[in-house]
Amino acid sequence: MKAVILGDFGGVENLRYVEDFREPSLEEGHVLVRVKAVALNHLDIWVRMGALAVKPDLPHILGSDVSGVVEKVGSLVKDVEEGDEVIVAPGLSCGVCYDCQSGQDNHCKSYDILGLKAKGGYAQYVSVPARNIIRKPKNLSFEEASSYPLTFLTVWNALVNKAQIKPYHKVLFWAGSSGVGVAGIQVAKLFNAFTIATAGSDEKAKMCKELGADVVIDHYREDVVNRVRELFKEGVDVVVDHVGSATFWKSVQCLKKGGKLVFFGTTTGSESQIDIRYIFVREIQLIGVYMGPRADLFKITELFERGILKPVVDKVFDLKHAVEAHRSLESSKHFGKVVLRVE
Repeated sequence: MKAVILGDFGGVENLRYVEDFREPSLEEGHVLVRVKAVALNHLDIWVRMGALAVKPDLPHILGSDVSGVVEKVGSLVKDVEEGDEVIVAPGLSCGVCYDCQSGQDNHCKSYDILGLKAKGGYAQYVSVPARNIIRKPKNLSFEEASSYPLTFLTVWNALVNKAQIKPYHKVLFWAGSSGVGVAGIQVAKLFNAFTIATAGSDEKAKMCKELGADVVIDHYREDVVNRVRELFKEGVDVVVDHVGSATFWKSVQCLKKGGKLVFFGTTTGSESQIDIRYIFVREIQLIGVYMGPRADLFKITELFERGILKPVVDKVFDLKHAVEAHRSLESSKHFGKVVLRVE
């Protein structure tokens, strides 16, 4: 099958397009999906660079966010048929442990993400457990449908489950033009929260406002902490931080007493110095987030099908141009998602 394989860890030169990679085998409880589109995430870059503690066996296939058509089903699979148009829930778990059975599959001891250790969607075919198959919203193209699973699931877990967002909350999102940012703005507005986003250009600020952001702060021209404190002297209720070292302490400083910092991702690094006294005196909650329960993706998909949430796709590249797609994502010039089209 056609695929883009990672031959070694490092730069984009380690990604190689081939037409003769072995097709994945089909287990009795799995579904073979013919991939039509796969969206990029920063996770792809971290895996490619070998920057994570968990490293896949090489050669590896990246790609967590897959949409496509069911090609074959295993002998034990029910309720999924050949020809179904689907998306794939990217979180992989055992399905039988206490956490999986109680709806917290992202806490499973064997939890993995498609494209992290398991081979992902930069290929014509991918094989996944039947429980990871979700019907594609009929109103979305394959490219649009691939754009939301990982980011929206993570943001939903962060805002709805962890921060317990309320209509009166004031919420700050770093990097509002990123895949996480466009998800966060939409989910926050879904709950009628006052939404502040940061962006690095007037064009990106305009698009953030069109998505629903009430205020956009240019993080190159303005001091974000000072600007937030000008808007709300006491600070905001929730900060969503997926940037890491460069913003973590600033995020804490933006919070009101009793505020919540929900965080995931470390685009600028994974180490930060904090004043512990500031945290406990102000009763600030630091809440780590790692993906989210698979069941929430069914709710999110329904909201896309009803047109309440909307996909934001910046650029679409053909699979063979995955190197250019990675460069586009790393340039941070995109607004929304970068997607690979698979023929």
